[in-house]
Amino acid sequence: MRYKIIIDSCGELLDEWKKDECFESIPLTLMVGAEQIIDDETFDQAEFINKVAACPECPKSACPSPERYMRAYDCEAEHIYAVTLSSELSGSYNSALLGRDLIMEDHPDKKIHVFNSRSASIGESLIGMKIQECEEAGMSFEEVVSTVEHYIEGQHTFFILENLDTLRKNGRLSKVKALVASALKIKPVMGSTDDGNICQLDQARGMNRALIKLVEQVIEKTPDSAEKVLAISHCNCPARAQVLKEAFEERMKLAKIVVLDTAGVSSMYANDGGVIVAV
Repeated sequence: MRYKIIIDSCGELLDEWKKDECFESIPLTLMVGAEQIIDDETFDQAEFINKVAACPECPKSACPSPERYMRAYDCEAEHIYAVTLSSELSGSYNSALLGRDLIMEDHPDKKIHVFNSRSASIGESLIGMKIQECEEAGMSFEEVVSTVEHYIEGQHTFFILENLDTLRKNGRLSKVKALVASALKIKPVMGSTDDGNICQLDQARGMNRALIKLVEQVIEKTPDSAEKVLAISHCNCPARAQVLKEAFEERMKLAKIVVLDTAGVSSMYANDGGVIVAV
């Protein structure tokens, strides 16, 4: 095996990756009240959404341990890459780095690089796709790292949430702002900053208008899009994701559009009805 790509479970895996030994998902742990849910292939999105809705407490997540990353690194692959959600949002990146440092004490010749996605969800998936593309093109380990780090610098992530409770309860949005937005049916169009934090890009009254604003933001921030892959992930709203896909097909030239359902951590933040776009 020439390479291995490890993605924490905030990133969605393509169907073909789930059967490919070159890919491994490292699960975070989700907590709803006193219950702990492992974000792996057993995750049930519908059941999780119902549990979150019924629980008065805010759902939380815990990052994988360095030891869990070490087990993933302990393989025969010549080149090993880890992709984690933004270091500004989780400890997963630092855990992956520590796991790398620990295993390299005994295996100093291993080639391991940890990518801070500065994103989440489908943004991580796109980075995994880029790594695979570079490896399949025969690039050296150093060339892959340089190319993908440059790709991450130019990547943008956008999202709209139907429900702002999880962001508010986790301190990502003020209580007053969340209440006003809910009362007036205002949907903020959110995005990632260059360092991987969350910011508001725009807003609109009603979901349909917000989706239009999101499309406009993506177009504005994606020059020379013809060779780029755009990805959409959604939490229990395939029709909404399809509307977005058709809008992008109509208004942008893109190499490819990928649509995936959110995994566990992404479902926790996106909540029922949320959509995420990365390009």
